[in-house]
Amino acid sequence: MINLEQHSEENVAYMIETIKTKLRMASGAAMQPTNFDQDKYEDLKDIYDIIASKDKFSISEVEALVSELGRLRKKAE
Repeated sequence: MINLEQHSEENVAYMIETIKTKLRMASGAAMQPTNFDQDKYEDLKDIYDIIASKDKFSISEVEALVSELGRLRKKAE
């Protein structure tokens, strides 16, 4: 059993893969675990918790969640 209370790259990877699967993201390749900073871990976990708790999402919910995930991504330098 994975302990998501611990901040780690493995946990970020697990959450991202679960999010991509549950949201059926066609552009999932653009969402790599390395694109997220560890300092945004709690925010990412909050989004993961929302997504993990539901089976179906409306289009507007998916758009809002993907937008929020985009906000959490590392900024290009």
